[in-house]
Amino acid sequence: MLKFGVVGYGTGGRHFHTPFIAAAKGCALTGIVARAPATVAAAQEDWPGVPVFASLGDMIRAGVCDAVTITTPPHTRRELVLEAIAAGLHVIADKPFAPDAASARDLGRAAEAKGIILGVYQNRRHDSDMQTLARLVRDGRLGRIWRVHSRMDQDGAHTLEAGPTGGLLRDLGSHVVDQMIWLLGPVVSVDAQMDFVDLPQGRTDAGFTITLRHASGAHSHVEASKLNHVDAREFRAYGELGSYASMTTDVQAQCIFAGKRPADDLAAWGYEPEANWGTLRTAAGAERIPAEQGRYHDYYEAFARAVREGTPPPVSAEEGARTLAVLDAARKSAAEGRSITV
Repeated sequence: MLKFGVVGYGTGGRHFHTPFIAAAKGCALTGIVARAPATVAAAQEDWPGVPVFASLGDMIRAGVCDAVTITTPPHTRRELVLEAIAAGLHVIADKPFAPDAASARDLGRAAEAKGIILGVYQNRRHDSDMQTLARLVRDGRLGRIWRVHSRMDQDGAHTLEAGPTGGLLRDLGSHVVDQMIWLLGPVVSVDAQMDFVDLPQGRTDAGFTITLRHASGAHSHVEASKLNHVDAREFRAYGELGSYASMTTDVQAQCIFAGKRPADDLAAWGYEPEANWGTLRTAAGAERIPAEQGRYHDYYEAFARAVREGTPPPVSAEEGARTLAVLDAARKSAAEGRSITV
């Protein structure tokens, strides 16, 4: 068993990490770092018997884990990742992996020098809708892909990380850009527009639209918002043989927030209901496509295999840096009003 400690027990640690570590084969949750009394109480209630520590240093000295997940606020992550690397622990860093691509590559070099595995938590490759679209692309059902549209709007103003180190581009942008690179391959140029609001913590980007041109010749169009009072998750894909469209509900997140855990019923976990299945349209007609299973715990199982067997991690530091390079280019494109080569 790969023993995991989770550093941070906010929304990320509580809802998107600990339940999936507990569900992953070959993984065990053996420590949590939390400080605020209410957060400590929540961790103890959720995971009785799992020790809660006041700091990463305390957890390292206790020797309870082989690997750590860093899911604290973005501006705190770099030093914690470096502290874990120095202690010889394997590390998963939540997104945004780093403030920019250069910083991400610095972290990757530090991990390589220490001989440990550093991964980036891009769990949304394992969304039900993403897995369904990826299967259609792999199976050639759409033929050569021309373009993909991805929309991830959330009615979640309270979850927007405000100020210059936060913003939606680093948050949901990390997900939707990573998904398109994973699906369609490397990006060669970026065009972006961004929506900003002035908050007490500083000017903050609260929405974006980005066009990515991929080396394959395909192009993708990703967009997201958190302040426009709409919840919508949509894919549209166009290829030489037809099209595919889906509107889904982020079923894993909904189940987690409803108090369910994947380990309670892994076989039934993460499926969009039939009413949300997407439609493939080709010369043969329209066909409803059964949803693939959403399995965030697959990320943790793959990371554990990488540690045990030396296989590549599910999302490497270099992959994280490539996504950040695209986000860096998007920010520059929006500021300068022009296309940016990656």
